[in-house]
Parts: sequence; C-alpha cells; structure tokens
Amino acid sequence: MENVFSTTDPHFHSNRRRLLASPISDTSLHQHEYLITDRVKMTISRMAEEIQNRGATDVFKWWLFMATDIIGELSFGESFRMLEAGKKTQYTLDLERIASLQPIRTTFPNLVYFGKYLPLPVFKRTIETGKRMISYTSQSIDRYNKMITENPSNPKKTLFTKLFDTEKGGLTPEEIKNEAQGYIVAGSDTTAVTLTYLTYAVCGNKRIRDELVAEVAALSEPIHDNDLRNLPYLNMVISETLRLHTAVPFGLPRAVPSGGASFKGYFLPSGATVSTQSYSLHRDPTVFPDPDTFNPERWENPTKEMKDISIPFGGGSRICIGMHLARMELRLGSALFFREFPNAQRSNKEQMTEKDMEMQSFLLMAPKGHRCLIETN
Repeated sequence: MENVFSTTDPHFHSNRRRLLASPISDTSLHQHEYLITDRVKMTISRMAEEIQNRGATDVFKWWLFMATDIIGELSFGESFRMLEAGKKTQYTLDLERIASLQPIRTTFPNLVYFGKYLPLPVFKRTIETGKRMISYTSQSIDRYNKMITENPSNPKKTLFTKLFDTEKGGLTPEEIKNEAQGYIVAGSDTTAVTLTYLTYAVCGNKRIRDELVAEVAALSEPIHDNDLRNLPYLNMVISETLRLHTAVPFGLPRAVPSGGASFKGYFLPSGATVSTQSYSLHRDPTVFPDPDTFNPERWENPTKEMKDISIPFGGGSRICIGMHLARMELRLGSALFFREFPNAQRSNKEQMTEKDMEMQSFLLMAPKGHRCLIETN
C-alpha cells in the first residue's frame, strides 16, 4: 500500500502531498475548529463522568477516542463515535496491533508478504487486522460517497473532499482508501500519546500545573484556538512535551542522495539509509541542560540551536502533514482539560504506578501500561 506516509518515491510524495496539504493547512483548519472544539468538550465531559463513577479517569483512553473521532469526522464527514461508546472496540484494538507491528513491517517487509503462506497465529492475526482496517476505511468512504450523492451541490467539507473530484485531479477510490488508512493511523495514536504525557507531566508538578491553570482560567468564553496561540506558558508546556515525549522518537530513515555525503569525517555512500533520532537529539545536554527534567521554562527564550534540533514532527519535505491539526488538538485539549480540572493529579488507584507510564516504542511511542489514571481533589 503506497500513500503519502509510506512512499519512498520523492516524485510520488511531492505530487500527493501537494494534493493533500491544502485542506489540512493551518489556515484551512479554522473552518473545522468548531468540530474539533465540540469533540474536545465531549472528551472532558466523559472524563468528568468517569471520575464521578470510578474515582479517576484514564486520560490515555479518552484522548485516543477523541483523536480517532476527530480524524474520522474531518476525513469522512462522520465520527467513529468512540467517545459515545466509551470503551475500546475492535477498531482501537486493531490500531494498537498495527502500532506494535510497525518495526517488523519496516525492518522485514517481506515477512508481511510471506506471512500469509505460513500457518502461524501471529501472521493470521496480522492479516485479519489488515483486512478489518481496509473494511473500516471502505465503509467510511462509502458513507461519504452517499452524502455526496444525496447533496451533490453542497457536500459536507472534509479533508478529502477534493480527492473525490476526479475531474479536477482527484484520486481513484483505491488511492483514496490508501491515503485514508494512513490518516487514520497517523492522526489518532500520535496526538493521544502526546496529550497523555502532557497531562501526566503537568499533574506530577504542582508548580507547573498551578501556573498553567492560572493562565487558562483567565480566558473568556467562548475559547478559540487563536486565543490559545497567544498563551506563553501553555505553548511552552506543549513544546516541552513534544521534546521529551515525541510520538515517533526513533529512526526516521532517509536515503543518502546521489554523490554521497560527508558527515563528521565519515563518508556516506549514495543510496545508504541513515536515520535521525529525535529521542537522542532532544536529550542533548549541551543544548537542553538537565534534559530528562520536564521544564517548560526552558522554552521561554529558546536558542537557535534548540529550535534547529527540535524535530517532533520530522523535518524537510517529509515533515508531518498533520502537524497543524495536531497542534490545534494539543492546545484545545490541554487548555480545556486544566480549566475543567484545576486540581488534577496523578492517581495510584487500581495499582497505577510510574511503571505504567514508561515509554514503549514500536515506531510510535506509548505508555507501557496502556493507561494513565488521573484524579481530582
């Protein structure tokens, strides 16, 4: 399956990105802000209900449901209704499985092909997961096609609307399906993980929490994303979370261009694969003193070097196409959360410990315990 995320062909990527980038640009996303805000508010409401009934809320679960619903509705005009269901479904379990299999798929791609001929349970489950993901995507595309048919003159605008218009350079149904699968996976786990670690980090430091709470509490209703862009402490907290808890913290493979390249006295031959680790870059003590400490204030006056090696969304022509959507969700999610729960703190209910929050990466990073319990006083 080739899409804007998976392709290694620079021409394919350039052409496809040009087609996909406009609807998810910083400017275009403002027409969808009301939808994103509504989903964030529903998320906070469901968290409050869970605190009332359980004594704590699993923010990892709710942030994942929120991000999944948002990317579903923005892409296909209809939410996956994860927030309404309020529990993990086969769909979310499949997302987790896909994330855990990514290192095998990228390191040993031929295994995926030969696996379907091997009578091993792990390959059978993988194939079944892939088929279900294709089915989810096909069903979503079919529903959107139905909406277009019912209202052709004024269809609901989505990130994929112009892709359906083949007369104006759109894509075939199969190509749309491939792109949609990439969007669903890339647009759910990544944002959910970042919001989870932001919540956990802030709730573990009363000084940081109180300063953030004071800043967001001073906002007047209704809250708009443009207001949040101007909040210095909120954005420092987000920058520090992206530094310490980058959703894709390990190797981003790149091919050395024709003619080769020299780096630090080493010659890299043309065509060789090299990778850059944001995990290591973001923990360089010469750039980020005391690098393992969550310290938002370090971004108050960032140096040029801090900015240069900060790559939570990658860099260059392959920088994350959904970066602006992710930042909007991070701003709205964290601001509305700490307005609603000013006394939020880490919970030790149900044997929740710091070990649950140890970072585990299968390409995408996630909490080892697949949960993050937060409670309020």
